[in-house]
Amino acid sequence: MTDRRTARPAAGRFGYLVAAAAFAVCMMGTTLPTPLYGLYQEEIGFSELTVTVVFAVYAFGVISVLLLVGNVSDTVGRRPVLLGALGFAACSAVVFLAADDVPLLCLGRLLSGFSAGLFTGAGTAYVLELAPPASRARAGFVATAANMGGLGCGALLSGLLAEYAPDPLVLPFVVHLVLLAVSFALTLRLPETVTGARPLRTARPVRQSLPPEVRGVFVPAGIAAFAGFSLLGVFTSVSPAFLATELDVHNHAVVGLIVFTAFFASTLGQLLVPRLGTARAIPLGCLVLIAGMALLAVSLARTTLPPMVLAALVGGVGQGMGLRGAVGEIAAASPAEHRGGALSMLFVVAYFGISIPVIGVGLLTGPIGLAQAGLVFTACMAALAAVSGAYLLRRTRAGT
Repeated sequence: MTDRRTARPAAGRFGYLVAAAAFAVCMMGTTLPTPLYGLYQEEIGFSELTVTVVFAVYAFGVISVLLLVGNVSDTVGRRPVLLGALGFAACSAVVFLAADDVPLLCLGRLLSGFSAGLFTGAGTAYVLELAPPASRARAGFVATAANMGGLGCGALLSGLLAEYAPDPLVLPFVVHLVLLAVSFALTLRLPETVTGARPLRTARPVRQSLPPEVRGVFVPAGIAAFAGFSLLGVFTSVSPAFLATELDVHNHAVVGLIVFTAFFASTLGQLLVPRLGTARAIPLGCLVLIAGMALLAVSLARTTLPPMVLAALVGGVGQGMGLRGAVGEIAAASPAEHRGGALSMLFVVAYFGISIPVIGVGLLTGPIGLAQAGLVFTACMAALAAVSGAYLLRRTRAGT
C-alpha cells in the first residue's frame, strides 16, 4: 500500500509564510463583492433576499467541495490542490468582470466557493507542514490568520477601490487577478509535503469520515466554529444593506472597513490562544462571542453605528479565539495522513454556520424588516453560543 504520510521537505525558513500569503490572496476573492452588493443592486436590480441567496451559493460551493474532495490533498498532495484553488479564484474574478445579471453573480460566487473549499483544509495543512520545527507553534496562528486576514482584506480592498478609484465593479477584480497570478507562480516553487502522492487525474471523490482520534474533540470544536462563522456571515452579507438603509451610510470604504474590522479582530483573538490553551480558548471564545452578539443587537434595535463597530471588534475576537482553538485541537488529534480531511470537515460545519443563518435573515427581511430579522438572528446565535460555551467549559473542567 502506498505510504502517504506527510513529510517536512526543505522549503526554507519562510516557505510556510509564502503558502500563507497565497492562502490570504485566495480568500480575498471571497469577500471582494461584499461592499459592491449595493452597486450591483442599483445596476441589475434585485432584493435583499437575492443578496443572501447569492451569498449562500458561495457557501454551497465551499461545502460541496469540502464534502466531496475535502481530503483529496491527503492523497494527491497539497500543491496541486492549491494551484487548482487559485485557478478557480481566477475564473471567479473573470466572471465578476462580465457579470450583468443575477445568474452570473451566482456563478462567480459558486466558483469562489470552490476555490475557498479547496484551499481551506489543504492550505491550513500545507502551512503547518511547511513550517520548520522552530516555527511549528506559530504556524497554526499563521494559517488561521491568513484565512481570516484574507477575508478581511478582500472587503477592505474592494471598498477602498469602489469609493476612491474608477470602475468600482472592474478594478477590484483586476487587482485580484494580478495577485492570483503572483501567488500561482510562488506556489509552483514550493515543495510537496505529502510523500507518495498520486497523480491528480487518479483522484476520486471519497466519502468523508473522521478518524477515531478526532471524534472526541470534533463536536465542541465544530460548535464553536458554527457560532463564530454565523456572525461573520451576517457582517459580510447583510451589514452593507443595514448600513445603507437603516444608518444612511453609503460610503463603500466604510462598509469594507467594518467588515475588515471583524476579520482583523478575529486575527487578534487568535493571538490570545497560546496563553489560554486551545481547549480553554474555545469556551471563552463563545462567551466573548455572546458579547459581540449583544452589541450587534443594540445597533440593530437603536439604529446606531458605534455598537455595530464594537460588535465587529468584540465578536471577531471571540470568533478568532474559538477558531484557532478548534483548528489547534483537531490538528493535534489528527494523524498526519488524515489531517487535511479532518480540517476540511471542521470548515464544513463552519460554513453551514455562515450560510444557514444568513438565509434565515434574508427570508425574514421581507415580512418583518431587516433590523428585526437581525435581532432574531442575534438572539438565536447568542443562545447557541451560550449553551455551547457552558457545555465546553464543563467539558474542559471535567477533563482537568
